[in-house]
Amino acid sequence: MTDDPLPSHSETESWKVLGRGGPTIRALAQLAGERWSGLAPPAPQSVEKLSPEARAILAVARQHGVIELKATNVAFDSTERLLTIHVHLDEHRQMRFRKVGNARWTTRYLEAFRELCAAGLVVHQLYQEFCLSDRGFAWADQIDRNDVAKWIDQGEVVGWTDDA
Repeated sequence: MTDDPLPSHSETESWKVLGRGGPTIRALAQLAGERWSGLAPPAPQSVEKLSPEARAILAVARQHGVIELKATNVAFDSTERLLTIHVHLDEHRQMRFRKVGNARWTTRYLEAFRELCAAGLVVHQLYQEFCLSDRGFAWADQIDRNDVAKWIDQGEVVGWTDDA
């Protein structure tokens, strides 16, 4: 046992990973990978079986196909620091699914993203980035945006320089 009160390098790195949502992102990446590789049990067979929030994420991701999980650790309000779904709209904008002051609302969209991973509709790419799988694009094409407009409209369009 050492008398050094400072954390070791590995302990510090572990905290940094935790601070960026590493364990949750890893679990979602693993879930998506297991489904994509055929190691997981069968997925839902129709887009209608997904929650409206999951269908909204798919509908928004239809064009660009890229979804990120982001968080910030500098916000005062704890609900602003939650891991949040961001769907790329184009090279300058993304749609963020977060409601400040309402953790339940924000985590509903995180749970919806978990549904997409479990259904094999997304593939993990790098770090916090995921993209729609071929099946994900096909299912997204089946969604009428009007059917999920209520859930899409709850998202917020932000620029790349806005906080997570």
